[in-house]
Amino acid sequence: MATIGDVARHAGVSRSTVSYALSGKRSISESTRARIEEAIASLGFTAHAGARALATSQTMVIGLLTQFHQDEFAPAMLQYVLPVSDTARELGYDILLVTELDATAALRRVTSAGMVDGVVLLDVVHDDPRLETLRAAPQPGALVGLSRHTEGLDVFDLDFGEAARILVDHLFGLGHREIVVVSPPKHVFERGGAYGWRFRDAALERGARYGLQMHPYYGEAQQPAIGHSINAILDARPNATALIVHNDATIAALPSILAARGTRVPDALSVVSLYSKDFGRSFSLPYTAVESSPDQLGQQAVRQLVQRITAPELAGAPVTRFIAPELAIRGSTA
Repeated sequence: MATIGDVARHAGVSRSTVSYALSGKRSISESTRARIEEAIASLGFTAHAGARALATSQTMVIGLLTQFHQDEFAPAMLQYVLPVSDTARELGYDILLVTELDATAALRRVTSAGMVDGVVLLDVVHDDPRLETLRAAPQPGALVGLSRHTEGLDVFDLDFGEAARILVDHLFGLGHREIVVVSPPKHVFERGGAYGWRFRDAALERGARYGLQMHPYYGEAQQPAIGHSINAILDARPNATALIVHNDATIAALPSILAARGTRVPDALSVVSLYSKDFGRSFSLPYTAVESSPDQLGQQAVRQLVQRITAPELAGAPVTRFIAPELAIRGSTA
């Protein structure tokens, strides 16, 4: 493994000059910096993280706090982890993934110990207990998900209400008058998953505006409960002509459930949903859907956070930014 001394000899400079180039503590000429950068690239040198942290007071690490609940659909959460990780790496940061059950204590530990330069929170709930700790931390933070109180923090989320209205408008325009809405599981609502009721309530309000019969149901997160639930719902609503699914586990299982029932889409039932294009490809989903945009959310959250870390004077006041929903037509409605 190359050392700082190896870099200095290769570049024809002193060890201290290499250290200044890495830390930015003193200015050096462009020609000298170019020789040092060439030596670093040639030797594959990587600055020791501990030494870099001592020299610059930065760890070049972003904390990513989330929880993987056993009663939820893990592939759905991974959609948000990967864009955060990829964008951080692109910007020169590593990720410290923290998944402890006591999330508030974990957040306090990693921030008070100076283990990270900033924090991204996933799995944000309506009354999120982590926010008070994050506001008190010396490092900046960003949220992927809308909480009740967002003061002092950058927040990025999909406009779930508008996503629901777009789907109801689409079905209404095609002549549907009785629609089933399948939401996330009840425990997600009870935990404070505001995205669930933001979508459901907007869908029901839009349907009421049009005079539609709207039938809301909680969905399930695991098989065989998903299959039992969907079959029971469709049996109970034989006159419904359209199905709106806001539940990742349910929509992933829906093609096989409908095939087993002999229900043809869109001839017998129109289906619309909300999921990302990558998620749709992973599960071969053929449904018209609003793009959930986890890639955009992760990228925007990390870029804003890094700007707050490196140039807080340019970051401006905290922002709450919603991704505009976009409908992708895939032929599952008639």
